[in-house]
Amino acid sequence: MQRTTHRSLLLARPVVVALAAAVALTATSCAKSEDDATDSKKSPAAADDAGQKVVTPKPGSETCTIDAYGGEKIDLKDATVGFSQSEKEANPFRIAETQSIKDEAGKRGVKLLTANAQSQFSKQISDVQDLLAKGADLLVIAPLNSDGWDPVLQAAAAKKVPIVTIDRKINATACKDYVSFIASDFVEQGRRAADQMIEATGGKGEVAILLGSAGNNVTTERTQGFKERVAEKAPGLKVVFEQTGDFTREKGQQVTEQLIQSKPGIKGIYAENDEMGLGAVAALKGAGKKAGDIKIVTVDGTRNAVQGVVDGWISGVIESNPRFGPLAFQTLDTFTQGKEVPQDIVIQDSAYSADNAEKDLGKAY
Repeated sequence: MQRTTHRSLLLARPVVVALAAAVALTATSCAKSEDDATDSKKSPAAADDAGQKVVTPKPGSETCTIDAYGGEKIDLKDATVGFSQSEKEANPFRIAETQSIKDEAGKRGVKLLTANAQSQFSKQISDVQDLLAKGADLLVIAPLNSDGWDPVLQAAAAKKVPIVTIDRKINATACKDYVSFIASDFVEQGRRAADQMIEATGGKGEVAILLGSAGNNVTTERTQGFKERVAEKAPGLKVVFEQTGDFTREKGQQVTEQLIQSKPGIKGIYAENDEMGLGAVAALKGAGKKAGDIKIVTVDGTRNAVQGVVDGWISGVIESNPRFGPLAFQTLDTFTQGKEVPQDIVIQDSAYSADNAEKDLGKAY
């Protein structure tokens, strides 16, 4: 089928409410991330075990179809998919995420165009516009920010190009501006991180939050879940410090250095991603602290953070699985065949603690 036919497929875009149960999507990936040089290599079996799985949608969950858009079935193999990565691939999460997308496109024989915004939102907007200009029929976007996407949504609508977003949400209308959003339950991640912090600290003392970058739902929801659970289960645990570490190791270290000067009695640090948590570990080591003096809980599941649990510097890690390739392409394939796909696809995440970190290290990325 010619691309000009693809462009004409998707017309009106009303929001649809499902009359049937949403299609269950599960996927596993054998893709390997480019781990730090100090990390050991995963076995293929471990990579299989670490693949994304989906929380089964509730009956009546809202879904999206080509018919709801006013289009027709197409063959994914004849399409060109554009992938927009948001952040510099110095972060293991981004390395694994991009590699998973590339691996799945190669496995399926789908032409893939890629771009990396290098953590600059204006560049990501121009990147996606460029992907459209180069002929992308379908888009997979890992957004840097949740707001400010109108130029891209308008350009994609003008060319009838459907969008699947992963790992961060775009503030727009599902099944109108985009097809599906695939991600973890970030509020639940925050709650589970709070549970680990409560266990590590005994539910008493002062704790700090190293916030992720501003302007996206991940930071907001991981903070919300953590605070809600602490208030509910451990009123003796007080959040006395909050500052952004921008999801980076360097900033996490800098903020923690300030923290231990201004709040010398701090008992715990909740880092909203592993990189900031590892920065916190570096700051504590530099200050002459011992492993376990200040309890650290993080979110992601990178190899170095899980090793930090094994070594005693980190009390717990809540997984946020970045291997989106199989699930993103399965969603596109199902959608382009004219079948229902959920508007919100929630991934099951595991966790690492002193009980399982060494045994499950091979599942980390």
